Amino acid sequence: MTHGITNGSDKAILTCALTGVLTNPAQHPVPVTPEQMAAEARDAFNAGASIMHVHLRSQEPGFGHMPSWDPDVAQAVVDAIRAACPGVVINLTTGVIGKDISGPVACLRRVEPEVAACNAGSLNYLKIKDNGEWAWPPMVFDNPVSKIQQMLDVMRETGTHPEFECFDVGIVRSVGMYLKAGLFDGVPELNFVMGVASGMPCDAELLALLPRYAPPGAVWQTTLIGRAEVWPVHQRAAELGGMLRSGLEDTFYLPGGERAGGNGVLMEALAACARRAGREVASPEETRQRLGLKPRAVFA
Repeated sequence: MTHGITNGSDKAILTCALTGVLTNPAQHPVPVTPEQMAAEARDAFNAGASIMHVHLRSQEPGFGHMPSWDPDVAQAVVDAIRAACPGVVINLTTGVIGKDISGPVACLRRVEPEVAACNAGSLNYLKIKDNGEWAWPPMVFDNPVSKIQQMLDVMRETGTHPEFECFDVGIVRSVGMYLKAGLFDGVPELNFVMGVASGMPCDAELLALLPRYAPPGAVWQTTLIGRAEVWPVHQRAAELGGMLRSGLEDTFYLPGGERAGGNGVLMEALAACARRAGREVASPEETRQRLGLKPRAVFA
């Protein structure tokens, strides 16, 4: 295996991104409470997802569109998902703007997830409307090396495998430097985030180039943000041997353009991409082996 490219015959690891950061549950079918998160996770799990990417939401009435870093919320959500999906792999978000990472750190230490996201570089996070107005005030999603090092140190402490979120090609290349500098060890895992307006576009031709810039022996997946146009790129990811990810965090649309009523149908569509590429779907235990996850107690 060279330059991060896996054999296309490898089983496909499916990740479900259950809910995302700010999507309003009053407008979209995103889960918020532990019970809702567990129900959506169970549908995704039954459709083949072995990893659940978990964002935490405020449990206060009327504030379900807001993020939470309450460790009690983290514990309740993770416990509910594990109970609903025996053996599932939890992947916890850690993304915050600014230097204060105490919220994600508290949640990491409380639930000790097997996997957690690690944003691997900074990005001008921009979106502009057709009339030339900014969709939101231009902002910087700041992830300097010092912040990344702090996050990785805590992940090492909790036995958590980092998944490096890469918004641009230079960030992809940086992960190899982090490995060489000793910031982390184990199997490098990269997530190519495509579809953010000021980051990498959701483009199948670009995707085919990216694995060569990952560290040798890496595994990779794509986060594809958009509507029905993302599905041909999911298919290309399956053909190239990548892990596959979708969910209501990333899209509300199925390949035919119809709205997705939940995470289960998105995972069914993702599993179909894998099978069209001649790949079966990996079980949670096969996922653990492929990612080199540290042994954990069996979660019932």
